Amino acid sequence: MDYKIILTGIGIVIGFVSYASYFRGIFRGQTKPHVFSWLVWTIINWTAFFAQLVKGGGAGSWITASNALLCTLVAAIALSRGEKNITRSDWYALFGAMGGIVVWIITRNPLTAVILISIVDCFAIYPTFRKTYLKPYEENLFSWSIDLIKFILQLFALKSFNLTTALFPIVIIVNDAALTAMIILRRKSIIKP
Repeated sequence: MDYKIILTGIGIVIGFVSYASYFRGIFRGQTKPHVFSWLVWTIINWTAFFAQLVKGGGAGSWITASNALLCTLVAAIALSRGEKNITRSDWYALFGAMGGIVVWIITRNPLTAVILISIVDCFAIYPTFRKTYLKPYEENLFSWSIDLIKFILQLFALKSFNLTTALFPIVIIVNDAALTAMIILRRKSIIKP
């Protein structure tokens, strides 16, 4: 069996473990996902998956597909159980995510779409950063930190490693690492409610 398929399988299992912990936190009322972050992540993960598929990402792109599916579920749940403090910048992130799809259709270039959605991911995480800075115990530290491992595995599992297939997971790794660090630092400075 190809080692890239094994890495993909491990990455997908890690993703499901990560999200199981996240879902448990949501249903216990401990985790409050920001609805706009998760809606934007749904759009950009599906866009990234199709771009990776088109550019030969192979089995490694399945990690993005599984992440897109799980983001879709969190976004749906966040409509009723999530944080809904929506600002103008949240709307910009949503329009940027949808813009990635439009740019791809117009230019017929998946790399252009991936660059745009990677930039948008940096803005999409902002509502979660803002909320987590104020309420660090409302995000699931385990889920965010284990997500890093999943996307690192994805880089090694990609059949074709190029800017179109690798940029998005790299951006997610950086963003998840920054959010994980902030959760840890803010929890050290604030007493648990």
